[in-house]
Amino acid sequence: MDTNNQHTALLVMDMQTAVISSLPDYNEITGNVAKAIAFARSKNIPVLFAVVSFRPGMPEVSMNNKLFAASKERAKNMKGGSMLNIDEAVVPLPDEIVVEKRRISAFTGSDLEVVLRAQGIQHLVLTGVSTSGVVLSTLREAADKDYRITVLSDCCTDRDREVHTVLVNKVFQSNATVVTLEEWSRS
Repeated sequence: MDTNNQHTALLVMDMQTAVISSLPDYNEITGNVAKAIAFARSKNIPVLFAVVSFRPGMPEVSMNNKLFAASKERAKNMKGGSMLNIDEAVVPLPDEIVVEKRRISAFTGSDLEVVLRAQGIQHLVLTGVSTSGVVLSTLREAADKDYRITVLSDCCTDRDREVHTVLVNKVFQSNATVVTLEEWSRS
């Protein structure tokens, strides 16, 4: 694994209370991601946050989008800001960047790539919920954009543990280095 932290950023994705509060491993995932954030900050590795966000009424969502269309009806009575609330266990510091995305990948509909280029980031360390959603989509897009990628296997989770296991043990290996938080923090 590349132990040079220069040009590296920790990306914390979809750790919004509305997204993660019903997870069976909620305390474990928030605890692990909080430790990854603390480690990154101690090593002066920038911590960036990506949250899924839509305008009131979700005009960005087509009814052809199976995943988000189901949320559109439920979100009619929800205030837009409440969707953005990052869980208090992993809340960003005032000077840390939070990008708002409009789709599953942290790149789609956000200014993430502009921020990464401006800061000279070439290596992304991925965390977040869910493994089969934002982590997979962001990993694939980051690989296509020639970023070096590390996935912290115990800092992402999925409602389906079997899917999580297959992704981190088999699928991600072709595009990323997959390590545990402990392995990463020893690098």
